[in-house]
Amino acid sequence: MLLYFLISCLSFFFLSKSLSLPPWASETKTLLSFYLSKNFLFTSTLHPTTTSDPASSPVLDQMSILDLPDLALDRILDLLPPSGLSSMAMVCTSMRERCVSDHLWEKHLVNKWGKILGPAAYREWKCYLSSSSRHIDFSPHHQNGHPLGFDKLISCLRSISSVLRDDDSKQRKTLPVDSTMSFYISLENGRFWFPAQVYNRENGHVGFMLSCYDAELSYDTLTDTFQARYPPHGRRAVAVEKGVTWERIRAAPLEASPHHLHVSESLDELKPGDHIEIQWRRNKEFPYGWWYGIVGHLESCDGDLNHCHCHLSETVVLEFNQYTMGSRWRRTMINKRDHREEGNEEDGFYGGIRKLSCKKEIAMWTRLWPSSILE
Repeated sequence: MLLYFLISCLSFFFLSKSLSLPPWASETKTLLSFYLSKNFLFTSTLHPTTTSDPASSPVLDQMSILDLPDLALDRILDLLPPSGLSSMAMVCTSMRERCVSDHLWEKHLVNKWGKILGPAAYREWKCYLSSSSRHIDFSPHHQNGHPLGFDKLISCLRSISSVLRDDDSKQRKTLPVDSTMSFYISLENGRFWFPAQVYNRENGHVGFMLSCYDAELSYDTLTDTFQARYPPHGRRAVAVEKGVTWERIRAAPLEASPHHLHVSESLDELKPGDHIEIQWRRNKEFPYGWWYGIVGHLESCDGDLNHCHCHLSETVVLEFNQYTMGSRWRRTMINKRDHREEGNEEDGFYGGIRKLSCKKEIAMWTRLWPSSILE
């Protein structure tokens, strides 16, 4: 075990001199250097003298990384990336118990996945676990080589350390399925499909421009993109899209089924210039998608904000300026007081509305704006 750790440290030091490493690497190297240089037993292990009698120093054979102070060891583990934690967890049972701790993995889960995981994803994960007795593969799932070649180094170190490990290695390659580490690994290796929403579905098909639809997503580490499965509707089978990028995904902002009308709570607050999302579906068999629009002025209003009373009317004008003037998709009207699904089989059906107050949400729609006006 100690040999595995020392080889890892030495390899880490040599690589750090020739490669550009992330910020955590320099801090980890400093901490390791300090404790290795200050601890006589570690320095004796690294630089044994020719006159020393092994029989006279039996404690050297018992030295391990676990003899570091808890604060130092916790700090080192806290600085490791997920791949480093996974590798260190294979050193021994005691290290494994530390490295699979939820508090270490929650930070990594939030940093990488937090923006696209909503309450629905966590509920789906619990259902995934309870559906059957599952065991998550403890070894990191690599589909491609790391640009710095670290996976080759880790593979080499594992081969060396496998000689030193006991026969219970198979037992140590599994971990509690309800741990945060299990959740992270299942997302990372693409085995867990989680619910989220995708902007401009089906590779930005013109029929879905400036919309956001519910889907199940699976991560592909090879391309750093996602595969999306859209629910079937009508006679159409499940639609599958590959190569969905991170910026096109969001966690569902509302706990609303794509097949149910959202009950709008901010209709009375709407006024010209407000940014909104509205549910729309092609026909009754389709799920709703969320479409971006802006509250416009009534035809009786000249658009002068100093004299505008549109917000007092029971009728709200919604404009979809991505469509050309005169298009049947350019403009629609809803009633504040008696709002329900409105529309027909030709123009589709409009559902609930949510007012956008977050600047990041509005900026996202702006970035997705089509390069040319739609017909």
